[in-house]
Amino acid sequence: MEPIASAEALSEETQGTAALHRNVMVGIAIALLVAPFLLYPIVVMKVLCFALFALAFNLLLGYGGLLSFGHAAYFGLASYTCAYTAKNLGLSPELSILSGTVAAGVLGVIFGSIAIRRQGIYFAMITLALAQMVYFLSLQNPQLTGGEDGIQGVPRGRLFGLVDLNNDMNMYFVVAVIFMAGLLLIYRTIHSPFGQICKAIRDNEPRATSLGYWTNRYKLMVFVLSATLAGLAGATKALVFQLASLTDVYWAMSGEVILMTLIGGLGTMFGPIVGAIIIIALQTYLAPLGAWVTVIQGAIFVACVMVFRDGIVGRIAQLIRKPL
Repeated sequence: MEPIASAEALSEETQGTAALHRNVMVGIAIALLVAPFLLYPIVVMKVLCFALFALAFNLLLGYGGLLSFGHAAYFGLASYTCAYTAKNLGLSPELSILSGTVAAGVLGVIFGSIAIRRQGIYFAMITLALAQMVYFLSLQNPQLTGGEDGIQGVPRGRLFGLVDLNNDMNMYFVVAVIFMAGLLLIYRTIHSPFGQICKAIRDNEPRATSLGYWTNRYKLMVFVLSATLAGLAGATKALVFQLASLTDVYWAMSGEVILMTLIGGLGTMFGPIVGAIIIIALQTYLAPLGAWVTVIQGAIFVACVMVFRDGIVGRIAQLIRKPL
């Protein structure tokens, strides 16, 4: 009888966690519907783009156990590709975003195939070196990227020829749909058999190998998925701000997404969203302080490491004893 009782208790706990996650998802959806009427839509769209970027990074590090110092490469390449195809080739916004996302995915296949041959700090440094190559290529090819000026005045166009994205509210709801789609895809991935295998590899790769799993294949798959979603965030951001610049592909962007993830909660589902909200809010509302914003970000990071070692959402998850 004891094994049956244990199984029933485990089932109830799993159902309770799933219900909690559904409620959080519904809460996020309601917040997205209300946000543009309470806050400046451009700021909210920036938060959503970077929250999706942080979620993509968290998928790789938090659930795949792979620390990338070069995730800005996929974010920036997608941003440039989307901007170039929209402005110079005249593609519609949906095709421009798709082209940027695909470009990031292809780059993820190439860079991932190289990087997964090493582990730990060597993997991280390889991703950084590869990302810096993308940055210097972007800098040295102004005919494609605009060099230090970037690609400016990117036309938003009409989505499917019907929805005018020059209207900020229309653009906002498109970004909100993209964000929710990315969030749901990541959630489904994490809770799928593929996600469970990725977590097993993260926790104990030799044991996963001994069970017959080809670990490099799974690491490459999660790497490519993370790069593709980061590209989706970058392409969307290019349309929102009608700009693609070197900032998108610079190494500091990779550090920023790491900071968002760690502050919110590494390995949590909703932590990167909270981290993105905090960092973007600081950058937006404390902009008059100039360089001091970076100092404040650093102080908050140190405080989180000292007080909330698992991030803000990770700490909340410990208090309620349910994963978030």
